[in-house]
Amino acid sequence: MSRKPLAPSLFDPAILLPAARAAVAKLDPRQLVRNPVIFVTEVVAAVVTLFFVRDLVAHGGNPSFSGQIAAWLWFTVLFATFAEAVAEGRGKAQADFLRRSKSELTARKLLSSERRETQDVPATMLKVGDLVLVEAGELIPGDGEVVEGIASVNESAITGESAPVIREAGGDRSAVTGGTQVLSDWIKVRITTAPGSTFVDRMIALIEGAQRQKTPNEIALSILLSGLTLIFLIAVVTLWGLAGYSATVLSVTVLSALLVTLIPTTIGGLLSAIGIAGMDRLVRFNVIATSGRAVEAAGDVDTLLLDKTGTITFGNRMASDFLPVPGVTDHELADAALLASLADETPEGRSIVALATGEFGRHPPSGKMDAIIPFAAETRLSGVDHADRRLRKGAVDSVLRFAGLSEADVPATFRQAVDKIARTGGTPLAVADGNRLLGVIHLKDIVKPGIKERFAALRAMGIRTVMVTGDNPITAAAIASEAGVDDFLAEATPEDKLAFIRKEQKGGRLIAMCGDGTNDAPALAQADVGVCMQTGTQAAREAANMVDLDSSPTKLIEIVEIGKQLLMTRGSLTTFSIANDVAKYFAIIPALFVTTYPALATLNVMGLGSPQSAILSAVIFNALIIVALIPLALKGVKYRPVGAAALLRRNLLVYGLGGILLPFVGIKAIDVVVSTLNLV
Repeated sequence: MSRKPLAPSLFDPAILLPAARAAVAKLDPRQLVRNPVIFVTEVVAAVVTLFFVRDLVAHGGNPSFSGQIAAWLWFTVLFATFAEAVAEGRGKAQADFLRRSKSELTARKLLSSERRETQDVPATMLKVGDLVLVEAGELIPGDGEVVEGIASVNESAITGESAPVIREAGGDRSAVTGGTQVLSDWIKVRITTAPGSTFVDRMIALIEGAQRQKTPNEIALSILLSGLTLIFLIAVVTLWGLAGYSATVLSVTVLSALLVTLIPTTIGGLLSAIGIAGMDRLVRFNVIATSGRAVEAAGDVDTLLLDKTGTITFGNRMASDFLPVPGVTDHELADAALLASLADETPEGRSIVALATGEFGRHPPSGKMDAIIPFAAETRLSGVDHADRRLRKGAVDSVLRFAGLSEADVPATFRQAVDKIARTGGTPLAVADGNRLLGVIHLKDIVKPGIKERFAALRAMGIRTVMVTGDNPITAAAIASEAGVDDFLAEATPEDKLAFIRKEQKGGRLIAMCGDGTNDAPALAQADVGVCMQTGTQAAREAANMVDLDSSPTKLIEIVEIGKQLLMTRGSLTTFSIANDVAKYFAIIPALFVTTYPALATLNVMGLGSPQSAILSAVIFNALIIVALIPLALKGVKYRPVGAAALLRRNLLVYGLGGILLPFVGIKAIDVVVSTLNLV
């Protein structure tokens, strides 16, 4: 089932109206000083505004010209802050969605750890260490750990459409999240997080950008932009010395406007929005990044560690064969497995029905079953009672116990089939009719369709893929070959994973890894990009720098693509901005000085109306180009898995050449309008 995106669209009034108000608030110089280019633009706008007021009051100069320049300079600053505000607003919309998804829960607080007497209290009143009882159909009132019992838990309240998971005391499956629902059995939960600081609360804080920091590349780019701004500032100031020798009036207003049109205001105004939008794109994939650093690091990753089950293969194994015991036919076993699975809505159950009705051509009987036995985490069995038959399927030891059989009672062929399935990495499910053993169902890992092509695309980008599994090397090698990964790590322990990551990092590689268990925490902390499943343990969630709310390890590929897209967007718009500034320099300077230096007429290919119209047209174009590029900055440049050389060629051809040509066309068109309307 597809799900609507949680974040509103770019032009949703619910985002644009608050963003407009936030853009005005961001004009505060104390906030804007973090963006040197736009801060300089704001200072210049304030200076030109003062000269406009002076011209207006003293009836000197040209207040119409200086007023228009001041207005467009303020619009330039406002459009830049608006881009950042829109990006932040989309993230806050996701945070509001999560906040609305939280409900006021009532907790059944245990009065004693030994007994099951409870008292109903508001979940907000729970304290760390309190024990609560949660039974089938009830919501877990807060983040905690299972201390007793075992249950199937539906975490869709937090993750969207996540499949139910088993939660039990001890091990790596004991962590539970407030707001999720227990589907079967019961559990006792010890609260581990105080109200207001639960996992969802922390996710809301992360989404709202409370902990966002500039990435190293973003800092480096800011330094570059500041350097270019300083260079053009010096260049423009030196033009003041030509004022006495020029027939063109190089007023402070003209020089100020010239400075703003030449410094890299385009990328300066969009830089923050690009970074925030990268995090927002992850949010719309239901992935929360703790900082912009994590998103950018994902774009630089060159080695991916992927868990086999759920990432490369389907998270739930599929039925591939029926292996009957002597005296039972294939069709008899298929019929029994079909009946026992008709009411089983798990992926495994549906795959058994598909195999029996498809490859074996069996048909389900008409009419209702006498009794349906649902799967229980404690019994590890499911099935039906129909007529005089008691059909069960499940774990081998559980089925043998149900049938009253010991290991010595089962046929040798049955034991051999179970051993063979286990050795090849499959899962055997036994089938019994009362006390009669019928055979075994072979569940195996099925490599996801299209995954091999995705790995090939990553390989084309220079990213090496490594499958991590606890399987034996023979099974791991077979699946790795079928999936098309570059390498695999079999029988991997936590120490093995950590050692592998450190070895790769010493070789200069950036590593991404996903995991969900406490045994994954060291590797998640060591990896440059650590992605934890929301269903993971508290230790894993704390160690990772990204959390996948859908608990879908395949997201690792999307995360890398989004990181790459962020870097591609920033690189493309930086190329465009610098080319844009170079073009504006050669478009404006000849028009300004052609009266003083007639030889420059050959360079005045645009034939702009006058020096004043040239500078006003350039300022207007400079403001409008930021507005035109806001959707591209927020949406991102279309991702294509190409190498660095091909990407550089595309940037130079599309954004470099486009950045050079567009100012000539745009400034000329605006100049025609300005001259026609006699605005100067």
